[in-house]
Amino acid sequence: MRVRTWPVVGVVFAVLWVFVVGQPLTPISLVRGFLSGLLVGLPVAFVFRRLYGKHVDLGRGVRALPYAGLYLGAFTWELLRANLDVAYRVLSPGMPIEPEVILVPLRVESDIAITVIANSITITPGTVTLDYDEETNALYVHGVNGRHPEAIADPIRTWEDYALELFDEDASPSDPPPDIVVSGGERDRGPDRQAGGVGDD
Repeated sequence: MRVRTWPVVGVVFAVLWVFVVGQPLTPISLVRGFLSGLLVGLPVAFVFRRLYGKHVDLGRGVRALPYAGLYLGAFTWELLRANLDVAYRVLSPGMPIEPEVILVPLRVESDIAITVIANSITITPGTVTLDYDEETNALYVHGVNGRHPEAIADPIRTWEDYALELFDEDASPSDPPPDIVVSGGERDRGPDRQAGGVGDD
């Protein structure tokens, strides 16, 4: 079902208003907060209606909700794991870090999908999105542990699989992802490094 976008955005603003204001968890307080949010959200959404599409497909939005949950779950897991990994590296003697920049070609093509993935990378400790190459549709990603570049790309690929469905992209999760490019080129990434390297142990 296609409806105008700005009323939907106004309702979303109203829901966010309830969380931001911090209403008591009673039915009357929640309803009062939601109505207050509508009084603020609908006019704001109407004034800025030119910033988003004229219509939205609510059915498509409902079908995308499971993928939004999967994306959020995968992102939360990686966020927790990365926090522990970075804490270990900071607290370990010798700080076992080996920074690397990799180029991660993407299958998603819409601005919103690329932005969500790029921000997810930056929010995750140990990685940051440096730049986006529009010509190759790829992200430059810096990681603190570049010994295994594929380990940097793996969570990005998982997020991208869900984003392909979430944002109704042309590509499919079953399509093989393009190979990453490591800025430092091929080098010895085994446990026995040349003199001057920092080991992971």
